[in-house]
Amino acid sequence: MSDTSATHAPAATASAHTLRRGLSARHVRFMALGSAIGTGLFYGSSAAIQSAGPAVLLAYIVGGAAVFMVMRALGEMAVRHPVAGSFGQYAARYLGPLAGFVTGWTYAFEMVIVCLADVTAFGIYMGFWFPDVPRWIWVLSIILFIGALNLLSVKVFGELEFWFSLVKVSAIIAMIVGGIAIITFGLGNQEENASGIANLWSHGGFAPEGFGGLIASLAVVMFAFGGIEIIGVTAGEAQDPKRVLPQAINTVPLRILLFYVLTLGVIMMLVPWTSITGEASPFVSIFTTLGIPFAPHLLNAVVITAAVSAINSDIFGAGRMMFGLAQQGQAPAIFRKTSRQGVPIFPVLILMATLLVGVVLNAVIPEQAFLLIASVATFATVWVWLMILLSHVRMKHAIAREGRLPSEFPVPLWPAASYAAIAFVLFVVVVLGIVPDTRPALMVGAVWLAVLWLAYTLFVREQGRSAPDLEDATAPIPLPPRAP
Repeated sequence: MSDTSATHAPAATASAHTLRRGLSARHVRFMALGSAIGTGLFYGSSAAIQSAGPAVLLAYIVGGAAVFMVMRALGEMAVRHPVAGSFGQYAARYLGPLAGFVTGWTYAFEMVIVCLADVTAFGIYMGFWFPDVPRWIWVLSIILFIGALNLLSVKVFGELEFWFSLVKVSAIIAMIVGGIAIITFGLGNQEENASGIANLWSHGGFAPEGFGGLIASLAVVMFAFGGIEIIGVTAGEAQDPKRVLPQAINTVPLRILLFYVLTLGVIMMLVPWTSITGEASPFVSIFTTLGIPFAPHLLNAVVITAAVSAINSDIFGAGRMMFGLAQQGQAPAIFRKTSRQGVPIFPVLILMATLLVGVVLNAVIPEQAFLLIASVATFATVWVWLMILLSHVRMKHAIAREGRLPSEFPVPLWPAASYAAIAFVLFVVVVLGIVPDTRPALMVGAVWLAVLWLAYTLFVREQGRSAPDLEDATAPIPLPPRAP
């Protein structure tokens, strides 16, 4: 399939089935930060800490390394094939149409589930200020607000996302610096709850829950990194994707890894890990415990901004993936229709309607909603990553077999690192089945895959059954002239 999203047509003449390349390098970088640094860090990290104690830092380091390999694999494919729908189309091209169909819809499913977690967290954060207001009211209000934002032009969306993400990244940096100052100079220390590096091993040891606890934490850890693959989804709307995508991919994963490890390390040095209960964001809890005036309210405002930012990116990613599926005939044709601003209208509206499930969950089971949603999102996330890695391996073999030019943005340590990343992702899937709290997520995932297989078999149009003919942005190797 040719890259129908590549256009520079003015608004008045743009096609009704065309996206706009309105995202700059800073937009793409901060959109990935917006999606991946959100609820998983500001709220979900509490569950990870409770599972593994301070050893959770190792889980974030290992998980971050695997995510980096996923992103480099995605980057190599996106630079070669900068298309809307990104890895859904790559899976269809290199693994077969069924794989593309399942991958694309599973990513959309992932974004919806992650979004449900984010809107649930938003309701929890608002409860810090308004404990008597039912949580579902806040969930409904944020769904309507973010839905309206996503109907604006992609340039406006990218600009808003940039500022949302800048707020929370700045807050994380300030929190790290302030936390180190508190630890160093003793601000807020109490004798029975003193801040210091010794907190990392003084309360049952560095790994108080043992190796089993460390493994169990992987479900929440990988959920935290979920969403970073949105960089690939921006390929159809990024200006100069050959330059923008490598820049974003090389910097964002490392920054996220540093933010997670440094931030959680500082948090567990400020207060014992046993005091992090998950009833509120650990960021808010530690400054409440230390008695710093106004800091809890300021940080609550920051984590609310973080949740809004993540929800914003999630809806964008799911909508663009559904647009790409429609281009392949694997989603209703109406999903290809865009507004005058180049926004796929119907996917956004459908996503808003789907998110109303979050309103129901938070009204019926407010206490269990987050953990259930996060576990299901983890399954969807690792499935998408597995398809990205397998598609990349098949692409590398096709490049060698067909004599194409080498990639302009190749993965490092090929092929060993790529196969190691595949093994790790498969291990996380096994963990989901082993840990009792996350086992229902694996069951939901299995049912989801079965439903997709059935839907593909019964309803996908014939044009959706053929692999897309992706345009290769790297020219083929010219054949040498024949000898006379």
